[in-house]
Amino acid sequence: MDLRIQPDRVFYDGNILTMAEDDSTAEAVAVLQGKVVAVGANQDVKGLAGDATEIVNLAGRTMLPGFYDTHGHFPAAGLAAVSATNCNCPPMGPVETIEDIVTDLRKRAADTPAGEWVSGRGYDDTLLAEGRHPTRQDLDRVSIEHPICIVHTSGHFSAANSLALELAGLNSDSTNPVGGVIRKDLSTGEPDGVLEETAMRPVRNLIPGLTEEEWSDGLRIVVDEYLQVGVTTAVIAGCDRTAIRRLSQAIDQGALPIRVVCMTGKGNPEQPSILEQSGLRSGFGSDALRLGAVKMFQDGSIQGYTGYLSQPYHTPFAGDADYRGYPMRDREDLLTMVDEAHRAGKQIAIHGNGDAAIDDILFAFEEAQRKTPRSDCRHRIEHCQTAREDQLDKIVALGVTPSFFVQHTFFWGDRHEAIFLGPERAHRISPLKSASDRGIRYTIHNDSPVTPTNPLFCVWSAVNRLSRSGKCMGEAQRVDVHQALRSITIDAAWQNFEEEEKGSIEVGKLADFVVLGADPLEVDPLEIKDIPVLETITSGETIYRA
Repeated sequence: MDLRIQPDRVFYDGNILTMAEDDSTAEAVAVLQGKVVAVGANQDVKGLAGDATEIVNLAGRTMLPGFYDTHGHFPAAGLAAVSATNCNCPPMGPVETIEDIVTDLRKRAADTPAGEWVSGRGYDDTLLAEGRHPTRQDLDRVSIEHPICIVHTSGHFSAANSLALELAGLNSDSTNPVGGVIRKDLSTGEPDGVLEETAMRPVRNLIPGLTEEEWSDGLRIVVDEYLQVGVTTAVIAGCDRTAIRRLSQAIDQGALPIRVVCMTGKGNPEQPSILEQSGLRSGFGSDALRLGAVKMFQDGSIQGYTGYLSQPYHTPFAGDADYRGYPMRDREDLLTMVDEAHRAGKQIAIHGNGDAAIDDILFAFEEAQRKTPRSDCRHRIEHCQTAREDQLDKIVALGVTPSFFVQHTFFWGDRHEAIFLGPERAHRISPLKSASDRGIRYTIHNDSPVTPTNPLFCVWSAVNRLSRSGKCMGEAQRVDVHQALRSITIDAAWQNFEEEEKGSIEVGKLADFVVLGADPLEVDPLEIKDIPVLETITSGETIYRA
């Protein structure tokens, strides 16, 4: 550093966990023009300060690199708060029965002009007292003058009323689309209102988008939520042109203080992604807004019986003891999609929960690489819930990087054990330790709004693997706190090709930090999720203070 240039800010007397490759700690860090210019001992770094430098005493508190939300749907949680009734069960919402949903939707319908849509989000059939999805008959009791659509907590199902189904043209003659199911009443042959996966599209495509004002209101809500948990970079797992435009405008208006990486969607072999349509390459943009991987799907949700497994579900679905879920498409069609993006030099991220879907994904990655060898692709598998040991070996061989939805151990662990997967597979969901033992670099995530964004809660789950009932969901797959912290900092940056700019507190990197009320490495592991975030900092500027 040129000693004639004074830092803008100096933070000193801290417990700074740099998350650098050497696992170094420091007492102080200096920031100039949004980047780190010095890291080290108090006396060395403070000595760089000049008359214009702001001196910040950390008073022994712990500072880390700003956290990554490594796979979510920012700003969906805020947008849902603005536009949809909260149909979540505790602890995320007030709903316990289908009648609760009906009652709450009636309140929204009463304030909505006839003919306009009424929406809800977050119901969970396995937590509702009735143990089932709401049907068209349930939602018709809300209103027959409003089209109604409510989305499952997983985002992989919707329930619609009769008017919504009629507007979408769904009836007894409708056939299942590729990668989806229109559930039907066995006695009448009519749709019962529950739509799986791609079958949701005819209804959900009719729901008007948010106005610019509603979108801005939702953004403000979710930005506050993210800052309070220390997130400085959010990776959006699927972005369209409208969202990218709005995010860019929000940055210009000073309304988006965190950084965003946008995955762009590709839904079928014939439809190019935003990246392919535009010719842009991954990494395009500024340090505030970047385009990331091309996002694809190969299965659905295990807790919705649409995850694609190699062995049948523990509790048979609809009495079918051989039922294993289903893929979004056959593996040859997946390969066509992957091969196109791979040849174009893109990073690829594919949603795969069930191990049969993971088999398809690894097949596609391997074949694309055989046809067009590339180095350091960092292709991703999203969620990667039920990866087997042999699949982890192939992940190593192919240089693939998973992002594990580790919060399943808490939010659905008990039901995975009792209903969906059975004890053996349930105790292996998100196999972090097996991945770590192989040297696989991975990340962990919440998948907001499926579960609330909270990186430290993810760390807590990775370290403790406790379910809602307090049962350990696989002690053998626990990892240590340091490894878990890497997965929301430096390994997250690496997974997104940003390790030269983010993820650790080192000279030359962006000054994105989080200050905590306790050291995660020192507290009782059971207390990690309750550590308060005291301050969130981007480019050296404090954007949240508790």
